[in-house]
Amino acid sequence: MAMQKSATLAFLAVGATTLIFIALVSAALVTNKTITTTGTIKTVGVGVYWNSACTNATSSVDWGTLAPNQTAIRTVYVMNNGTVPVTLSLSSGNWVPTSASGFLTPGWNCTGYVLGKGLVVAAALTLAVSANITGVTSFSFDMTIAGSE
Repeated sequence: MAMQKSATLAFLAVGATTLIFIALVSAALVTNKTITTTGTIKTVGVGVYWNSACTNATSSVDWGTLAPNQTAIRTVYVMNNGTVPVTLSLSSGNWVPTSASGFLTPGWNCTGYVLGKGLVVAAALTLAVSANITGVTSFSFDMTIAGSE
């Protein structure tokens, strides 16, 4: 039994020495080179402003008092504040009252427009009132201007 223990300890000692030797040899064959990297993170984003310098941001449009068969126009400036060109689109939702969406038609002149990064475009928002509007005396809804890659 003592002989077996001695042989096992000798085997473990040789194994440990071999691993240390392999680690030292492996370490001697390694070299390092650090390289600097740079890059840009792709972002998509648009901002909406009242002025062409894009310093007066807007989050609402007041259409005022409109008459049947009238179209109102409000000019805003859309800036691509992302890092890639975007294609612009407009959508609406959250109509109050919901029946207003049947009589009021929002629109603009920039659907499908490709806006380069950092560039600004004047956008004419429109709201057309149907000649047959009934039952709507006041309204609200959300307009969403989106830029997609």
